[in-house]
Amino acid sequence: MAEERGMALVTCTAPVNIAVIKYWGKRDTELILPINSSLSVTLHQDQLRTTTTAAASRDFTEDRLWLNGEEVDAAQPRLQACLREVRRLARKRRGDDDPSPLNLSYKVHVASENNFPTAAGLASSAAGYACLVSALARLYGVEGELSEVARRGSGSACRSMLGGFVQWHRGERPDGRDSVAQQLAPETHWPELRVLILVVSGEKKAVGSTAGMQSSVDTSPLLKYRAEAVVPERLSRMARHIQERDFEGFGQLTMQDSNQFHATCLDTFPPIFYLNDVSRAIIALAHRYNAHHGRTKVAYTFDAGPNAVIFALEDTVPEFVAVLRRSFPPASNGDQFLRGLPVAPVALPEELVAAVVAEPVPGAVRYVLHTQPGPGPQLLRDPERHLLGADGLPRRTA
Repeated sequence: MAEERGMALVTCTAPVNIAVIKYWGKRDTELILPINSSLSVTLHQDQLRTTTTAAASRDFTEDRLWLNGEEVDAAQPRLQACLREVRRLARKRRGDDDPSPLNLSYKVHVASENNFPTAAGLASSAAGYACLVSALARLYGVEGELSEVARRGSGSACRSMLGGFVQWHRGERPDGRDSVAQQLAPETHWPELRVLILVVSGEKKAVGSTAGMQSSVDTSPLLKYRAEAVVPERLSRMARHIQERDFEGFGQLTMQDSNQFHATCLDTFPPIFYLNDVSRAIIALAHRYNAHHGRTKVAYTFDAGPNAVIFALEDTVPEFVAVLRRSFPPASNGDQFLRGLPVAPVALPEELVAAVVAEPVPGAVRYVLHTQPGPGPQLLRDPERHLLGADGLPRRTA
């Protein structure tokens, strides 16, 4: 933590997570308590991350927040809920006679940047609130269980507080103290697992997740059945597939759960359409590819947006990336079509192309990001990485 002229300053990074057993719907909208438990994979921050700097000073006159270089309303209830909870924990930890120079009444300045599209169905709020809570906790010297605090900002943010494979427990207590995240396995558990993010659109969703969830809870009988009868069994099965590194079981269940989640969106009234024609073309392509090989080699999942997340084992990635290039040829950014971890080029057998590649749709996939499971939030010690300067104002923009 840096301290300058009575100002304390901390910078952290936090990851995106992708749910393979989905969370959709709250039983308590204020505490953000889910109607069902969920399970996710934390993605590596080398490719997808939020960076957040939090500062507190006796000289600040109000809380202020900058997101990707633009100042936004710092009074928003979820941000204030996280700040309130972190301060409560700090007060509890310090006791009445703690001599800490960082007064808990000081206002805070927060700057946050994503290196990926915001509000496009890529779990930006999960990474954002996990990063906010991590930075605030470091700022105030708070340790221990923080996923419950992150959940107050965004439900899925509690899963981004941990690396690897993470389960968010629904919990039973009305105060939400047992609705927390738990790591099932670290990111090193399945070293061959890879993730391809197919960015179809970077635009903001037409129906935000919060509004969409509430509408589904109010109107979808399928959602209620899913939460009570389907998800509990799927969670235990998915945990077993992960523990055994069983890609066939993991992949099939991932796709089935994604399909059912979007079925609940269609069962909502009026229906919610997060997938588009390109999303559906990617789904069809994955099934043709698996059918050609006679087993599950790739598995898709879609959150609340049109962008696809494909899971595959490392030795499958070069061939499937080549299939993606043939199916969705880059319109103009050929050199930037594949980003993230490197992928060796391969030649495709003609029989595979004939069986799998339909009519090419140039430019439909903007780019493909290649990544893998990764760790939870990280503290940045390099002062050059701070997003706020010594005056507590942004020093650079996204």
